[in-house]
Amino acid sequence: MGTYAVTGAASGMGRASAERLRRDGHTVVGVDLRDVEVVADLSTPTGRAAAATEVLERAGGRLDGAVCAAGLGGIPGRDRLVQQVNFFGVVELLEAWRPALAAAGNSKVVVFGSNSVTLTPMVPERAVRALLDRDADRALRVVGRFGKRSAPFAYASSKLAVTRWARHAAISPEWAGAGIRVNVLAPGIIATPLLEEQIARGEKEAVEGLPVPIGGRGRPADVGEWVAFMLSPAADFLCGSVIFLDGGSDAYFRTDDWPVSTGPAGVLRYMRRAKAWRARRVAGEAARNRAREDLAQ
Repeated sequence: MGTYAVTGAASGMGRASAERLRRDGHTVVGVDLRDVEVVADLSTPTGRAAAATEVLERAGGRLDGAVCAAGLGGIPGRDRLVQQVNFFGVVELLEAWRPALAAAGNSKVVVFGSNSVTLTPMVPERAVRALLDRDADRALRVVGRFGKRSAPFAYASSKLAVTRWARHAAISPEWAGAGIRVNVLAPGIIATPLLEEQIARGEKEAVEGLPVPIGGRGRPADVGEWVAFMLSPAADFLCGSVIFLDGGSDAYFRTDDWPVSTGPAGVLRYMRRAKAWRARRVAGEAARNRAREDLAQ
């Protein structure tokens, strides 16, 4: 049995994930605003730092995995709050927990993205880059140019940025090289309190008008099952993947967009990446040989 940190564990998909893990006998350290082991506000740097520290203390410095489910939807007038929770509330905690995840030797991380990363048109790339550069003010200025219609763009850019961060981290020596598998779960329309709030704000038509080929809405319990799988030994070879759990919405809109073959313009980039990978492998093997020699002496 393992020890897992789960943010957003008090309700919705985070709660379903925590309950699923507990049913399997795992220890869960929940993080949320209430009714969990670690009560913290992930919208502030102070709250995130306190949450990261307390989780590590409760876990004894070793985590078998983490589930970053805490998040906010596109709330009019609260763009900064959305970006702080959805991006910084994931990245800063995971970076603080990385040594504890590495200490487990074979740990897994599930980052909650969203199918909005592909379904929301015209997400401003500059806002995404600003978040990846940790420049929250610049990201806010970019989405602010949409005026009263900025909320969906603040949300989608925060989810796109955290998805890209996860993909970059997933393949790096600091994460994959330390035995940490990082993957992204991208839910669509799931029957959660967050969805009910969206409907209450007058967005029922938008919610019900979204194509879902399989029909209906997903259940938080469905999400919990996927989280359990992505943390299980069955997912040992899963790394840097983005799994859409949305009833087919992404496939409906992007049927032929992905996967696509790399054209001539991408060949040189592939060659550079392959060369860099070989160089990294050689350097890694040399470092391991030196370490073995030092131990032998």
